[in-house]
Amino acid sequence: MPNIPTLTARKLIKVLKKKGFVLHRIHGSHHIFMRQTDQTTVSVPAHAGHDLGRGLMIRILKDAGITREELPQLL
Repeated sequence: MPNIPTLTARKLIKVLKKKGFVLHRIHGSHHIFMRQTDQTTVSVPAHAGHDLGRGLMIRILKDAGITREELPQLL
């Protein structure tokens, strides 16, 4: 199992867009993305200049249906 790299919210948003997610709404500093095919929603805290924690990254990727092996290909 490969390690999860530490990413900024901007890089994670690019990965989500490649997987078919589109920006649904913004609530404060959280960007909520939705994939229209299966109505899956994912919330990404977009705090400028801060990396997302590893635990949060794992949770967001799991909710989005992105595997650890698939992540490096999407970066």
